[in-house]
Amino acid sequence: MSQDINQEIHNAFEIIKEGGIILYPTDTVWGIGCDATNPEAVAKIYALKKRAETQSMICLMNGEKMMYNVFKDIPEVAWQIMDISEKPTTLILDNPRNVAPNLIATDKTLGIRIVKEPFCFKLLERMKKPLVSTSANISGEPTPIAFKDISPEIIKGVDYVVNLHHEKIGGKPSTIIKLTSDSQVKVIRK
Repeated sequence: MSQDINQEIHNAFEIIKEGGIILYPTDTVWGIGCDATNPEAVAKIYALKKRAETQSMICLMNGEKMMYNVFKDIPEVAWQIMDISEKPTTLILDNPRNVAPNLIATDKTLGIRIVKEPFCFKLLERMKKPLVSTSANISGEPTPIAFKDISPEIIKGVDYVVNLHHEKIGGKPSTIIKLTSDSQVKVIRK
């Protein structure tokens, strides 16, 4: 198994560094992803999902160092929420930098999630950059919880499909919490 995961990380990384987009298992549901610093790759995902660029997508990160590369100021409460969260939690934070401009929401925020899931975590270690993550569906259609529920249009539209966990039923999408620099906390999705 460990050899498979390393091979899949290698394959996915090769596609991502060339500006491609991948379909991959996350700690929640199947996601479509790319290098979060590459605006052309980000635009490909919006086009595939038929999604307006005003509907921002989130980024996966693998720890503190990556977070500080994207956000200069991280409210203390962000770390507290991550420490106590028992399930995957997406935080929306103010004033991101060092990511593709078309990922940043109109209110100058970016949603991020720290992942521990081995495939995503190790891929992020290789990339040394955040990974875009958006559910593997055409905008407006239901979020697929298992690989078999993903539409053929999405599967054909990506540059690489990660060959792991195809039989696993995904969890629910993450909790989403918005934190403003003046320390307001707002739960967007439980």
